[in-house]
Amino acid sequence: MLSLVFIGTRLEQQFGFVRVGAIYLLSGFGGSIHSALFIQHRISCGASGALFELLGAMLSELLTNWTIYTNKAAALFSLVIIIVINLAVGILPYVDNFAHIGGFLSGFLLGFLLLLRTQFGWPEHQHLQADARVKSKHTIFKYLLLVVALVLLIVGFTLGLAMLFRGENGNDHCSWCRYVSCVPTLRWNCNN
Repeated sequence: MLSLVFIGTRLEQQFGFVRVGAIYLLSGFGGSIHSALFIQHRISCGASGALFELLGAMLSELLTNWTIYTNKAAALFSLVIIIVINLAVGILPYVDNFAHIGGFLSGFLLGFLLLLRTQFGWPEHQHLQADARVKSKHTIFKYLLLVVALVLLIVGFTLGLAMLFRGENGNDHCSWCRYVSCVPTLRWNCNN
């Protein structure tokens, strides 16, 4: 919930509730698909997958708009630390790290699609001549990221839904993936 308050509020103030709301809902759906593929005999509920999308969207926004940040290294370092700590909490039993990872990946890709913004503001636009062409400072690299993110998102959702509707178990394709959501120790067992 702290992620929703701090990161969600910041993203909503910068990009509006429509974009952030769309990312939140779509990434929650992506996290649920990922969770359902790997955890099939238990019920998982909650908004943690959608909350992780905020972290993914914020990371992609930071990478996309890298040039406008003054303290780039500190912003990236603090965001990576928050992501690692939250993923580490996900290895505890009964915490669905698959939903976290699916939401994070969906949010990361959706951030490239929906959190692109022009690097010039309205005051600069007012002072342009009437016949002057407005030149966006988006580079070809940003548009390439947008296209790659769109393709990966469509392919990921399509494959995930196809596998889910066929009743496939994600653990059959990845033998070590069960440890992503629970690491057995002397205090708890991950089999049940």
